[in-house]
Amino acid sequence: MEKTTDKLPSDEPEQLLVKSQDNTDPNYGLEPEKRSIDSLLQYGVINLDKPRGPTSHEVVSWIRKILQIPLAGHGGTLDPKVTGVLPCALGKATRVLSALLTAGKEYIGIMYLHNPENIKKLEKVFQLFTGEIYQTPPLKSSVVRKLRIREIYYNKLLEVENNRILFCVGCEAGTYIRKLCFDIGEALCSGAHMLELRRTRVGKFREDDSLVTLQNVKDAFRIYIEEDDESYLRKIIYPMETMVAHIPKIYLRDTAVDAICHGADLAAAGVCLVDARIDIASKVALMTLKKELVGFGIAKMHAMKIYKAKSGIMVSTNKVFMERGTYPRWTETKSKDKVG
Repeated sequence: MEKTTDKLPSDEPEQLLVKSQDNTDPNYGLEPEKRSIDSLLQYGVINLDKPRGPTSHEVVSWIRKILQIPLAGHGGTLDPKVTGVLPCALGKATRVLSALLTAGKEYIGIMYLHNPENIKKLEKVFQLFTGEIYQTPPLKSSVVRKLRIREIYYNKLLEVENNRILFCVGCEAGTYIRKLCFDIGEALCSGAHMLELRRTRVGKFREDDSLVTLQNVKDAFRIYIEEDDESYLRKIIYPMETMVAHIPKIYLRDTAVDAICHGADLAAAGVCLVDARIDIASKVALMTLKKELVGFGIAKMHAMKIYKAKSGIMVSTNKVFMERGTYPRWTETKSKDKVG
């Protein structure tokens, strides 16, 4: 059977509305793709292929040692026996990892049925475990064991061979696939357990050419240090903005950026482009016109009201990632205009 084409939340396309036209000054800021290697080591992310055996924490520790940086973090824990996509944020980019919680994740796994089952019955039961499900974390877990709701975006049989089921599941962060297999077995009244599991997606991070191994990272960094060739390292470290690709965005005019960096909320006058997907109280990524991430905020109104607003606060800022002074203060740009 072919792999499902069902979508994760991160597959929803951006829908930008032009509130006002403005140009960005090339003397301030920098397009994410043009950052130096030193900057990427502080504001970058790696699409890492976690091997079977070590914990996610150990893998991140190795990344820190290989790249000789003090801080790194991962986007979603994988059990030691589970392999696959493990986004690793570097340096200050670790603060952006929370964005991946809403991106959705995909897994390919093998489930073992304790008794053979009819394929049609299997398909019906798999369909039952789609949408919002109740789940209690297993005994061996790092969270409090209490009943909670998690969303399964799709849950498909890919292949059946005797008692082994190859399946694909797209789900919300925090879903336990091992427990999902157990619950499916209970619904079948015959029992089942997970044999193998591999994570194939975390939002925009996929099992494709961007996925690299620890050895790839080590080789690329050694070539950079010993031969002063950054081309290989640049191919495997992506700007931190990759982690917010799925989040609804508002693009700011240059004169509003530094105010946000100082903790100010976003006013209507600072908005150039607004994503039509924004709703009241939704999380918003605040971006420059060069597509740099400035910070996160909570929308005070939905997209169309932001689009039409002439004044007032549009977004309440709650996290800032850009360094102060990257863009000039509004008063500085105003005085330059007067001189000109």
